[in-house]
Amino acid sequence: MSVFAMILVALIAALHLYILWFEMFAWTSRGPKIFRSFPKDLFEPTKTMAANQGLYNGFLAAGLIWSLLIRNPEWSINIATFFLLCIAVAGLYGARTASPRILYVQTVPALIALALLYLT
Repeated sequence: MSVFAMILVALIAALHLYILWFEMFAWTSRGPKIFRSFPKDLFEPTKTMAANQGLYNGFLAAGLIWSLLIRNPEWSINIATFFLLCIAVAGLYGARTASPRILYVQTVPALIALALLYLT
């Protein structure tokens, strides 16, 4: 895996750790500031659901971090590819169902990282 790909994979992992923190621990405090179109009275009732989503984002981050720790280059790329594809698909679904902005926050960086994995 090239240095550029590793840096981008690490940044994407950091983003998903941030999403974990946000959805699991700051949903009701920061959520209304970030998701302004979401009714404020629904943040508290959806707190558990958001925490569940945050946990899944943590698993995505863990997979990307794992890919950076694997010494075998072929398997490092294989594992990174799997988790980046998961992120890209989740981003497509989120962009379609929640907010088009998710496409640019999740899917595009994952696809760029995938390109770097295989083009460098």
